[in-house]
Amino acid sequence: MMDYDSLLNRRIKAVPPSGIRKFFDLLEEMPDALSLGIGEPDFVTPWHIRNAGIYSLEKGYTKYTPNKGLGELRRQISKYLSRRFELSYDPLKQIIVTVGGSEGLDLAMRCILEPDDEVIVPTPSFVCYGPLASMSMGKPVYVETKVENEFRLTPEELRAAITPKTKALVLPYPCNPTGGIMEKKDLEAIAEVLRDTNILVISDEIYCELTYGGEGHVSIASIPGMYERTLLVNGFSKAYSMTGWRMGYLCGPEALISEIVKLHQYGIMSAPTVSQYAAIEAMKNGDDDIRKMQEEYDGRRRFLLQGFREMGLECFEPKGAFYMFPCIKSTGMTSEEFCTEFLKAEQVAVIPGSAFGPGGEGFVRCCYAASMRDLAEALKRMKRFIESLKTEE
Repeated sequence: MMDYDSLLNRRIKAVPPSGIRKFFDLLEEMPDALSLGIGEPDFVTPWHIRNAGIYSLEKGYTKYTPNKGLGELRRQISKYLSRRFELSYDPLKQIIVTVGGSEGLDLAMRCILEPDDEVIVPTPSFVCYGPLASMSMGKPVYVETKVENEFRLTPEELRAAITPKTKALVLPYPCNPTGGIMEKKDLEAIAEVLRDTNILVISDEIYCELTYGGEGHVSIASIPGMYERTLLVNGFSKAYSMTGWRMGYLCGPEALISEIVKLHQYGIMSAPTVSQYAAIEAMKNGDDDIRKMQEEYDGRRRFLLQGFREMGLECFEPKGAFYMFPCIKSTGMTSEEFCTEFLKAEQVAVIPGSAFGPGGEGFVRCCYAASMRDLAEALKRMKRFIESLKTEE
């Protein structure tokens, strides 16, 4: 009889399953349920991007690409970052194409962390950062951001979390699940704290194209003194609705990227070839697609925010991504209780804020990457559910 327990890595065993998965599993048993839970665009990948992938197959472009990705794709990524965010990265030495932004995050963590190095993770934030740090032999240090600050990381919170063991800061903005953003002045304050340290920033900017109003997205790598201490993680999933194509990229100092490439070589070899050809087309001709989807999300955002406020749920106005993070403390239920009972009673899936780390309890994540019709119906059902709780008191 095999003793599998003794074979497993203790760090992997210690990592809990994603708090989101429970609700996805319940949804499988409710095929007619409405879902505001999955963080995935409801748009189909634009035709000209799909067609580029199809054409690459017709031409027989089915071989491995260079480990770093197709040279043309890296050149187009470099041009895109320069055009959209005034960032300059050498496509030969400072960019690697990854299997989604998720691989970029994993590579960054595994290539810099030694046992017990600390990684500061602002929360609530996406579920992967802490577990990736733990599985890379590091230690996540969670910093609870506050709704009164619109879930921005403040310099005071960052300064209090830094210790001699701090190796990196994850900067997850625009933020999943809160929709919070960091404006230029916020990033400048963070930069001031980090400037005389040897702390690296892992900046997850996957939602960079989904900001609403104001100055638009600003990358911390563009702040003076931050370029040389930032690994920028991005991808195609959200901006171009290319989740299933699994395309991302990682940019940073040559001294770091050259080592990261080695791990990618042995673990992945190269990102999918057909997806890379589609991504080239997205980079070249996808700006209008981004604008159209962003405008649609903005309308949904304002509609959902108004709906929550009309039913009496407190909700700050999110300025990024495609999530709303209303407070449900007034119901007297925990986040998980609310989501479980709401799903059972009204067959609408939202995700408990507690799944996203400290500071998430008392909130739920609602994704508005859904049709206006579904959003309107979900609001109707949520209002009915909340009113039913009041009648039970």
